Amino acid sequence: MRKFNILNKIHDNYLIAVVRGTDYDDTVKMIEQIIAGGIKNIEITYTTPQASELIEHFAALSDINVGAGTVMSRETADEAIRRGAEYVVSPHFDADISELCNLNQIPYLPGCATATEIVEAMKSGVDVLKVFPGGGLGPSFIKDIKGPMPHANLMPSGGVNKENMGEWVKNGAFAIGIGSALAKGYDGSNPEVIKENTESFAAAYEAVKGDI
Repeated sequence: MRKFNILNKIHDNYLIAVVRGTDYDDTVKMIEQIIAGGIKNIEITYTTPQASELIEHFAALSDINVGAGTVMSRETADEAIRRGAEYVVSPHFDADISELCNLNQIPYLPGCATATEIVEAMKSGVDVLKVFPGGGLGPSFIKDIKGPMPHANLMPSGGVNKENMGEWVKNGAFAIGIGSALAKGYDGSNPEVIKENTESFAAAYEAVKGDI
């Protein structure tokens, strides 16, 4: 039930903030503004310094759902899970990471760009597949895949903006990953910009959801 409950939280909160910070303190500041802006799924990427420490810090908060992003190896996935990550995201599919996550009842969201990759990931027990790169594949990719594979749960990451969000949602996205757009205009001294950007995306999603 652990994996089921985590997946429900991801789906219910729907928007996932993909965070790439420059150092520990700055990343804490960014994530605090994202949470204040209304996004509760926080993916801390392993391109961020002290990512494991950041995961542990925010995993202690009960009202958010913290995951590890840019996980390239089984060892990194194991470290992230030990620090409290509730889901693991990779830019690619790795059978070893999938096995480890399944043993720990942790959702694994690997990046897939073809039907073959999606099928191989689903065979390994993957429940949600990251459409990556989302900007290159486009919203129609989800509709095309769900034709022959209606039970595939797909989450775009990259290429999602307020203008095309509605297409992703209407085509059946399980959740949506949003990255650099949340930090647009942020220069390190104006964290309130991140909160404003987050609120704007959250409002755009609520408007889209209301139209479906």
